[in-house]
Amino acid sequence: MVVSNSKQKRMAAKAAKSTGKKAADSSKSESTKGLEKSMSELKIEAKLATERSATGVLVSNPLGRDIHIDSYTLSFHGRMLIENARVELNYGNRYGLLGDNGCGKSTFLRSIAEGDIELPPHMDTHLLSEEAEPTELNPIEYVVKAAREEYARLEKELEDMLAEDETGDNPLLDGIYERMDQMDVNTFEPRAAELLFGLGFDKERMKLPTKALSGGWRMRVALAQCLFKRPTVLLLDDPTNHLDLQSVVYLEEYLKTYNRILLVVSHSQDFLNNVCTNIVHITPKRRLIYYGGNYDTFVRTKQENEVNQMKAYEKQQEEIAHIKRFIASAGTYSNLVRQAKSKQKIIDKMEAAGLIEKVEIERKIKFRFPDTVRLPPPVLSFDDVTFSYDGNPENALYTEVDAAVDMDSRIALIGPNGTGKSTLLKLMSGELDPTYGRVQRHTSLKLAKYSQHSNDQLDGEKSPIDHMRTKFPHISQDTDFWRQQLGRFGLSGNHQTNAIRTLSDGLKSRLVFAEIAQEAPGIILFDEPTNGLAPEAIDGLAEAIKEFNGGVVLVSHDFRLITQVANELWLCENGEIVKFTGSIEEYKESLRKQVHLTA
Repeated sequence: MVVSNSKQKRMAAKAAKSTGKKAADSSKSESTKGLEKSMSELKIEAKLATERSATGVLVSNPLGRDIHIDSYTLSFHGRMLIENARVELNYGNRYGLLGDNGCGKSTFLRSIAEGDIELPPHMDTHLLSEEAEPTELNPIEYVVKAAREEYARLEKELEDMLAEDETGDNPLLDGIYERMDQMDVNTFEPRAAELLFGLGFDKERMKLPTKALSGGWRMRVALAQCLFKRPTVLLLDDPTNHLDLQSVVYLEEYLKTYNRILLVVSHSQDFLNNVCTNIVHITPKRRLIYYGGNYDTFVRTKQENEVNQMKAYEKQQEEIAHIKRFIASAGTYSNLVRQAKSKQKIIDKMEAAGLIEKVEIERKIKFRFPDTVRLPPPVLSFDDVTFSYDGNPENALYTEVDAAVDMDSRIALIGPNGTGKSTLLKLMSGELDPTYGRVQRHTSLKLAKYSQHSNDQLDGEKSPIDHMRTKFPHISQDTDFWRQQLGRFGLSGNHQTNAIRTLSDGLKSRLVFAEIAQEAPGIILFDEPTNGLAPEAIDGLAEAIKEFNGGVVLVSHDFRLITQVANELWLCENGEIVKFTGSIEEYKESLRKQVHLTA
């Protein structure tokens, strides 16, 4: 319960002053022990700071909880991303940040988080962009440690405010009391454990030090940490990456109740629909346009606005053309000349007020995987396959599996994290061999695979054109040829010639798709292909999969992509693969019923 009496609040704050100082000092020493950034990391951050430039004027109330910035301009590597825009983030709203790959969404989040435009000190921000540090702490200890540091920070902030104004009339005090009360120090450990469990951790993994966890699991720890802290401004950059379907559902349910400022970049339309109350769109003209409602409402409103704008534009252009025809026909007759001058003033006034702009139709993103030679079944089959990483059948991930993939397959693998969906793809591709049984592939079958780590394997110093020339020297060395091939996957202009390291994750994914297209496979295996892709690009990928005449096996946490492309759902669970008879919507609903959130 939030304390309502200001005198009680001041007494409680002063009573906690000494313990708050000790906690702050202790947390400060702990935070510097084993967690200091290396010099190389600091150099990288300094380099990024010089590559990013942002200007603007904070115009919101310095004692308020909203963020309003006028004349906001953002550039990265010398390329203008956002120009002379207004940033409006109001307390209590959950914003989805949209825009094509490479438009600057991640750079915008980092600009806000790192204080390019300085926010009032009471508005703490937290950006999820990097995984948790590898330490001796287990996930629960890691999350709780950060929470205790945040609690100590709030206590210090409270003391400073009361020291400046002992009347307790500062309007920010209630917000601090509320946050400290909601954090509830006595329940840190059980609530942290519940949060981690919801994000996919079992009891055994919760006991491991973070240094023993993979990057994907450390990213989940970082996500749990920032959710637990509940900052005033929570910035999430593709938070569903590395999550399975169950964890995505849990995160949706958790964020639905986030009552501060949430700004999230997500490739999942389904996620944006279930979480967001507002949408911010970075347009091709480098503006920020705001929409009320979720993703579907945004699409509908945007289309309606564009239709109305186009009608107004055409009407205005017709009026201008009519006036110009009259002026041209006026000749030298004095009375007509006077009328012509009067008409010209009408046009001048229109231009001074700003002419209605023609709607710029955003180019539909369309991918294409080339048709392949049709092979008769069996194309790819599992015959009594058992697999164990240590070779011990008692620890088998899969036992006596019989399954088949053919040229018409559109299969989505579903199931809890850790049940071996990615492992199954590796068995299909030949990266792993079964412990027992046999995986058979047609002698003429060409397989291609997109993995979660495909983007990381690209040479960051090469340009996409040079990368493709090096990868496929037998196809062509002609620059124009590769420009055309890359353009088919939405890589155009400077994106084709800039270093790959400067590209967004979504653009890197498109480069890998372009690679796969050149390999002309008969079956494509996709392991989380939507990470970093804009929603429109995911629709383009879905269309490419549907039009492809070969087989597809998909692992994805994007419910909408599965809905669009899959005609079979294989549930991986308890060492078995069984066909799920319901729809992906029914599967999601079953997961939602399992979610338990503590208020």
